[in-house]
Amino acid sequence: MNYDEFIENKKVKIVYSGIEVSKSNLNSMLFDFQKDIVKWALHKGKACIFADCGLGKSPMQLEWANQVCNYTNSNVLILAPLAVSKQTQREGDKFGINVNVCRSHNDVTDGINITNYEMLHKFDLDSFAGVVLDESSILKSFSGKIRNQIIDAFKDVEYKLACTATPAPNDFMELGNHSEFVDVMDRNSMLSTFFVHDGGETSKWRLKKHAENKYWEWLSTWAVVIQKPSDLGYDDKGFRLKDINVIENIIDTPRKSNELVVMPAKTLSERRKVRKESLNERVKKVADLVNNSDEQWLVWCDFNIESEMLGREIEDSVEVRGSTKPDIKSKYMLGFSNGDYRVLVTKPSIAGFGMNWQNCHNMAFCGISDSYEQYYQAVRRCWRFGQANNVNVHIVISDREVESLKNIQSK
Repeated sequence: MNYDEFIENKKVKIVYSGIEVSKSNLNSMLFDFQKDIVKWALHKGKACIFADCGLGKSPMQLEWANQVCNYTNSNVLILAPLAVSKQTQREGDKFGINVNVCRSHNDVTDGINITNYEMLHKFDLDSFAGVVLDESSILKSFSGKIRNQIIDAFKDVEYKLACTATPAPNDFMELGNHSEFVDVMDRNSMLSTFFVHDGGETSKWRLKKHAENKYWEWLSTWAVVIQKPSDLGYDDKGFRLKDINVIENIIDTPRKSNELVVMPAKTLSERRKVRKESLNERVKKVADLVNNSDEQWLVWCDFNIESEMLGREIEDSVEVRGSTKPDIKSKYMLGFSNGDYRVLVTKPSIAGFGMNWQNCHNMAFCGISDSYEQYYQAVRRCWRFGQANNVNVHIVISDREVESLKNIQSK
């Protein structure tokens, strides 16, 4: 064996163990780029689709699941955030694919079944030939216990697909969790192969300088990353985003007796404190914006007291909180999609992932956190492919909270 052969044998190789399907046999309603992605993911057998909001992750994952069901003559389980299950069922109806919404294994029928992540423990997972994680960034955002539960629960499932619009490119732990889920390489092996500890901080990792290109080449063997069809050489017609107008509404707060100028809050505890202090002013500003319009609005907040006050002050509004019963959450969130409700007040942590609200082009943030992912996902509920209007995003904060806004803008 010469040196070149030795190096070649050291390369990380991905084994394709999936299904060969002709592009012509895939759902005719899919766009060509979507068919190519589905064909590739079926060929892989275990893969990830990192496609931006509005590029059709739902129909792609449904056709993938449909083909797996047909090939294996068995069932597929889709896990999704709350209320996304019903929305996915509707998408299935559009594409001629039957999707059964269930809350426990007793509800399972032949074919494609979908449930919420919280219901995972109520299913016999050995009876499924395939699994789909919708909004799979949950592998990062949920606790380590839930992350381990998901990965361990589907260890022996033959066909796996993970779909999300926002895998953080600089969050290598999340990408490692995805790699481990699709049985490519466990997270620790990924870190030891491509990374080194960043100085003395063992919790921080950076790519080895000589391994940067190889890392992304390796990732592209099991994940497809696409922001627009032209990324894969297709025409972007029909997939061009409308303009977005971000309007900053900065509320002045009184200077303290020992201040020459208003000092912005720096620490997290300081930010929470000043956010409480500006509560009434922020709620009033958001309510004025929404009440002076007859269009649909999506209003985001982070705390229950904000949600309660906004729901009380805004006309024609419905409120979805963590404590809201699941059937009511679904009713309000899907009803907002249908135009049954003019204003929906909720939190990015509750409804910021998975919902398609192109029907609305106005939103307001009553305060803002430092989470770029939550902000981005919340905005993309409306600012997505298929939106017919320019999107207006109002950010209402006090002048002491501008550091949070700067943090989001820098990211």
